[in-house]
Amino acid sequence: MIIFDFDGTLADTLEAIVAITNRLAIEFGYKTVNSEEVKKLQNLSSQEIIRYSKIPLLKLPFLMRRVKNELKQEIPHLKPIHGIQEALWALKQDGNRLGIVTSNAESNVLTFLKHHGLYELFDFVHSGSSLFGKNKVLSRLLLQKQINPNTVIYVGDETRDIEAAKQVKIKSVAVSWGFNSRQALARQNPDFLIGQPDELLAIAQSIQIANL
Repeated sequence: MIIFDFDGTLADTLEAIVAITNRLAIEFGYKTVNSEEVKKLQNLSSQEIIRYSKIPLLKLPFLMRRVKNELKQEIPHLKPIHGIQEALWALKQDGNRLGIVTSNAESNVLTFLKHHGLYELFDFVHSGSSLFGKNKVLSRLLLQKQINPNTVIYVGDETRDIEAAKQVKIKSVAVSWGFNSRQALARQNPDFLIGQPDELLAIAQSIQIANL
């Protein structure tokens, strides 16, 4: 079972999300960021980003909801990460089950998958409303589907994805093509750290062999 994050892992959403959050900055009481500041943020953990931006914590759930709603308008224009479509097909053909756990809206993800001919590859899409609640979503998912944690990989592009995987004791694959930099991801000690989607197949095969 290979579970993917969505934003930055499967879909190239960085520019769209930066543009949306900058538009909402005045309304929600934080400062806008330019391209140089985005690079700085990419070296920080998710908690450090919240502190740096000085987003009022009480406003955070409402901000996330607005970002999801506004991102819906951008979905038709978003592209998959280069090489991820081929990697997904290869993983599926090799006998892996695929799923998505994301803090984005489920409707956004489904629209994207259908638009790019990827919908049939995934067994499920689960959306969690909390910025730091992916561990709870993952835990419920494993319990509901009676999945052995030793056979699960969680693939994500942010430090919080690694943290969530560790909390539920599943293997984490950090990808350096998304939001957080390779250095920031490495500091969280993921089980695997990769720079190209085609590396996923070898990781999945190694775990299959280990569980024989």
